[in-house]
Amino acid sequence: MTETPQRPLRVLAAMSGGVDSAVAAARAAEAGHDVTGVHLALSANPQSFRTGARGCCTIEDSRDARRAADVIGIPFYVWDLADRFREDVVEDFIAEYEAGRTPNPCLRCNEKIKFAALLDKALALGFDAVCTGHYAKVVVGEDGNRELHRASDMAKDQSYVLGVLDEKQLAHALFPLGDTVTTKDEIRAEAERRGLAVARKPDSHDICFIADGDTQGFLAGRLGKAEGDIVDESGTRLGTHEGAYGFTIGQRKGLRIGTPAPDGKPRYVLDISPVTNTVTVGPAAALDVVGLTAIKPRWCGTAPTGPGTYTAQLRAHGGETEATAEPVDGELRVTFTEPVRGVAPGQAIVLYDGTRVVGSATIATTTRATAGAL
Repeated sequence: MTETPQRPLRVLAAMSGGVDSAVAAARAAEAGHDVTGVHLALSANPQSFRTGARGCCTIEDSRDARRAADVIGIPFYVWDLADRFREDVVEDFIAEYEAGRTPNPCLRCNEKIKFAALLDKALALGFDAVCTGHYAKVVVGEDGNRELHRASDMAKDQSYVLGVLDEKQLAHALFPLGDTVTTKDEIRAEAERRGLAVARKPDSHDICFIADGDTQGFLAGRLGKAEGDIVDESGTRLGTHEGAYGFTIGQRKGLRIGTPAPDGKPRYVLDISPVTNTVTVGPAAALDVVGLTAIKPRWCGTAPTGPGTYTAQLRAHGGETEATAEPVDGELRVTFTEPVRGVAPGQAIVLYDGTRVVGSATIATTTRATAGAL
């Protein structure tokens, strides 16, 4: 396999205002590419987005990105994608929670904004590729097809949130930070050497469009409070809540159940029913999942035609687990070698063959290990 690209390209560098995207743009320019920086304005009211430690979507971030582009010596523009972001990411996020699912807005942003809306516009304007600060690698396989692989530094690998990219998108993607084993401290040191003021800017972790980090309050403000029951596995009412959307599968804290479990052990959220507005809780063992069905599969290359053995990642910062998976009638059927926990409908499952990303899909249903578990 060989890493790509091998020739100078016209590159549009997505500059969020953080240190990673700034260094990625600088490396692309240093490699001889004709680079233009662009910051995506994702809110009609940027003041409402989280500031200070984001490196993502605020006015402060836009200014940081512009200063970085000036230091690198590349043209810089701000593109307004607020309407697209609201429709494809924010409204999708709200709708998924309302339906009792747990979405990943960063993954959806990569799919719909950075590598759909942005890439489509870049290609229409004559650019060859979009460059971002993600930690991942694009390589050319022995058959000449492009593949997405984990970053050389597993501690920083972000291939999970890029698992939605298809081969056509990968053909126009550059990830300058993923090819070398580089720690975040080394990236910051490089930024300082380059004179980039974002060198010590804190990383972004929270959801950019929830300014105060209060996801439940954000959802309540848009969906309204709706009191419902918290019940155990037998259906016994244990307490009430102000909206089933405020819970996620596997949640332990914030249940506010006055009655202790018979065995004295903690209870966890096992199921969320938006139809009845009911939250079901139970023991940790009832969270064990042995299989799942996922929908809307997207393949980073040729789609598998039969069952295969892979490793699966179920959350952005989670580990891998062995699994067998098979596409069936437009869905993905997965069986795990060992039970896994913290699996919720709406999350993404990403399959790997070694370091290669095979593809991803959205979890629709799960099969629990405990007989009678929901």
